[in-house]
Amino acid sequence: MTKRHSSGKLLLTGLAILLAPISASAAGKFCSATASSAFDACESAARDDLNTALGVCTNISDRDTRDQCTADARDTRREDAASCKDQRAARRDVCHALGEARYEPSFAPADFDSDFGHLTHPNPYFPLAIGDQWVYAGGGEVDTVTLTSSTKQISGVTCIVSHDVVTTDGDLTEDTNDWFAAAKNGDVFYCGEEAKQYESFDGDVPRVPELVGNEGSFKAGREGAQTGILFLATPTVGALYRQEFDLGNAEDLGQVLSTTYKFGQSAELDQFVPQALAELLCSEGNCVVTRDFSPLEPDSVEHKFYAPGIGDFLEIDLSTGGITQLVDCNFDKRCAMLPTP
Repeated sequence: MTKRHSSGKLLLTGLAILLAPISASAAGKFCSATASSAFDACESAARDDLNTALGVCTNISDRDTRDQCTADARDTRREDAASCKDQRAARRDVCHALGEARYEPSFAPADFDSDFGHLTHPNPYFPLAIGDQWVYAGGGEVDTVTLTSSTKQISGVTCIVSHDVVTTDGDLTEDTNDWFAAAKNGDVFYCGEEAKQYESFDGDVPRVPELVGNEGSFKAGREGAQTGILFLATPTVGALYRQEFDLGNAEDLGQVLSTTYKFGQSAELDQFVPQALAELLCSEGNCVVTRDFSPLEPDSVEHKFYAPGIGDFLEIDLSTGGITQLVDCNFDKRCAMLPTP
């Protein structure tokens, strides 16, 4: 009798967990219901990863190595479980800030330009001119971004293809095609990316980068992914917006911190900023600063700095103080005067 009662209780508990997102949706708390579903998916994935890791450990014949493998797998499971909880808390914070409405951004072709040579309202803080190129450096990496002449149709909207290549100490580590759409009102939409990660290995002849992942890849309209806004037509301090949305994979957000940035006006925003760089591009007090973050990495927050006519010129990882800064561009004379990192 006791065992039957216990099993029934467990069944009811499990059913309650499964029904929780539905109940939240029924109450109109769609954002919170999404956060709950994502947490359940994260927990399930963590359990699956543990079981796979334990299966790998089983095939190690040396006992000490096998025991260490098993211990590492269980440690990783605990870390993953904690990460799932942190992500859920971060998503709930986003729900509190943005509200409980469903995330269904309008993406009607009539609202977007199709000719990137003649944009209705070009965004000065996020230029989208064909052939424009930016080169960034920081942390041993060089990141070259080029707006190509290629376009991609996504849900009837014409997106320009931005090619982003990252090298680390000379080796290719990332090769990405990003897809941007230009709204006629000046908003710049993010429609997806095809991201590829590479690693090079000593001893390979020739030394050819090996494809090791495609983390972060998504496309609006595929498997529930949605568009986001990379830069607002009219940024206002405090504005919070989703930059991308592919649940569990790509969930970046941005928040406008300043639209009148100039070095020396805010000690908080000046932190880690190369003074010469800011004084070159923000002398008129018209730079925009955003706080970029993601519930997928709650401890990682960046400040990004944008100058009119150039766009993104500085990114600061607040947790490490690491910076990535613009070192060259091919479309503005100020790039010839950029300071060395």
